[in-house]
Amino acid sequence: MQIEPMPIPGLIDPVPVPREVTPRADGRVDLIGLNRKQITAVFEAAGLDVKAAKLRAKQVFHWLYHRGVTDFEAMTDIAKTMRPWLAERFVIGRPEVVEAQVSNDGTRKWLLRTADNHDFEMVFIPDATRGTLCVSSQVGCTLNCRFCHTGTMRLVRNLTPGEIVGQVMLARDVLGEWPRGSMAGPETDDDFDDADDDEASDYTPDGRLLTNIVMMGMGEPLYNFDHVRDALKVVMDGDGLALSKRRITLSTSGVVPMMARAGEEIGVNLAVSLHAVTKDVRDEIVPINRKYGIEELLQACADYPGASNARRITFEYVMLKDKNDRDSDAHELVRLIKQYGLPAKVNLIPFNPWPGAPYECSTPERIRSFAKIVFDAGISAPVRTPRGRDIDAACGQLKTAAERKSRAELDRLLEEKQAALG
Repeated sequence: MQIEPMPIPGLIDPVPVPREVTPRADGRVDLIGLNRKQITAVFEAAGLDVKAAKLRAKQVFHWLYHRGVTDFEAMTDIAKTMRPWLAERFVIGRPEVVEAQVSNDGTRKWLLRTADNHDFEMVFIPDATRGTLCVSSQVGCTLNCRFCHTGTMRLVRNLTPGEIVGQVMLARDVLGEWPRGSMAGPETDDDFDDADDDEASDYTPDGRLLTNIVMMGMGEPLYNFDHVRDALKVVMDGDGLALSKRRITLSTSGVVPMMARAGEEIGVNLAVSLHAVTKDVRDEIVPINRKYGIEELLQACADYPGASNARRITFEYVMLKDKNDRDSDAHELVRLIKQYGLPAKVNLIPFNPWPGAPYECSTPERIRSFAKIVFDAGISAPVRTPRGRDIDAACGQLKTAAERKSRAELDRLLEEKQAALG
């Protein structure tokens, strides 16, 4: 596999990561993560003429992303004789589930494994009016934020568009929210004279449990920009998963050169891991600040395409005892937001501990005082309720479950689970 430097290097400059999707051993192409144009191209490369490739791609795209099928035989408006041809050449993938956990508060966490045996995690957070999926963009991370357990991992590689989209697909599988029932029959009898005959009246879409996506899992999304952009465009496609860009938030620790491109080419909501308002403190806890300072970061926020009072930028601020939680820090935060004229809200995040962490969480009283100062200045400052702490699924905790069990133990548990299922 070709190895090239990342286009925008992190604190360690540069970071070599795989840039291409590893071919499958069986030679088949995984369609998950591909858009309609790309599916058309691989169908043409497999031997279909241009017209047939385009038509098949439209059908397959619908079945993959709108219906969530994992078997070509389920694609009932495609001729029965065509389905084996597809199955011989293509596959509909999902991430391998190594371990699934459910918190006491309903939060779910999955330890997933790539085809080349690298582990990463995703988290689903249910609430009364929404369900948020926290998606990873990299295996590991290169930013070394000191309060974040993921930051103690080395960066292994970027996740591919298929591995990013696959997390959304898997979550919808588990939640059981793909539309059920039959759909309308073939578009033309001439094209599909042996397609299955379905009744359109049987088709009913279900209500969604997964309503929001946050790119806040493992990794820095803007250090995997191309793959994150391509994956999110598939997720936002109105003929497929159809999640609105207003329900997707991309979080960055401050990769300033890529922020404008994120706004222009992806257009989703922006969250910024700020966590400090002075150079010395942010240099310590978010080391990318040594590369792109607070002023440069805030100017990039001010210039972010589409930011407005209706689409505010979210500043993530983890509350660390005696480090960044003084009243003076709150006043400086307000000053900076107003100086740059930012349409903003501040999410105050009680620090979620992990073994060996160098910080403690601010006291509830200190957090309330900080929040009041920001709120009294006319800036929304909700305190995030920690979710999934008991399964290490809370903000900054991802990685723990994978490290607590050795690879051999995880393999053994997976084998036992498969044996139990028959």
